[in-house]
Amino acid sequence: MREVFHQSLEDVQGRLVEIAELVTVAIDKATRAFGTSDVALAEEVIESDAVIDEKAIELDELAIEILARQQPVARDLRIVVSALRMSASLERMGDIAEHIAQLTRMRFPERAIPKGLKSTFLKMGELDVEAARQLAELLRTQDGELIERIRNADDKLDELHVSVFEKVLSDSWQGEAAATVDATLASRYHERFGDHAVSVAKKVAYLSTGDWTTSTDTFDVIAPTV
Repeated sequence: MREVFHQSLEDVQGRLVEIAELVTVAIDKATRAFGTSDVALAEEVIESDAVIDEKAIELDELAIEILARQQPVARDLRIVVSALRMSASLERMGDIAEHIAQLTRMRFPERAIPKGLKSTFLKMGELDVEAARQLAELLRTQDGELIERIRNADDKLDELHVSVFEKVLSDSWQGEAAATVDATLASRYHERFGDHAVSVAKKVAYLSTGDWTTSTDTFDVIAPTV
């Protein structure tokens, strides 16, 4: 029974990595579509979101089954409960990628990025993809150094998010109402993507320490106690 339990927890970790990799592909395609007005690429993101949702549901069902049948305690319980919460954040990150793609589709054949903000949104897109890739690697390896990199990417996203608001609120802003709404929404989507990445990273740290406030440079691999 203990061997089955170990396999189930390994399955949980594998599924988290799989979802994170799908999210990475989605945000990469979504930000590229947003930057180039590639509506075909945007459609791919929109259609693939259902796959991410399905994978998240399957992971949740597995975690609930483990709770019901194995009744884990201590660190094992933290792993399962944290997996449920991480699944929710990853699913939301997929939704955000879809929202960015929908903005591209909605404005096609015009560019979704308002004039004067292209470089800002291209940088935000690069940071989102970077955070997603690092998050997938973190879930795969539990390398604590990646947590700080994800936080740094999120800090930069926050700064760029503020700069977008400063731009659209400035006297020099000449964008129409639709452009202002697009800029505000897109900036919020990019910024929230980073927030969710940090949220998942914090839960990985929690699995090692059992303390939300503890921050260290290295973390144990997600594995059940013997």
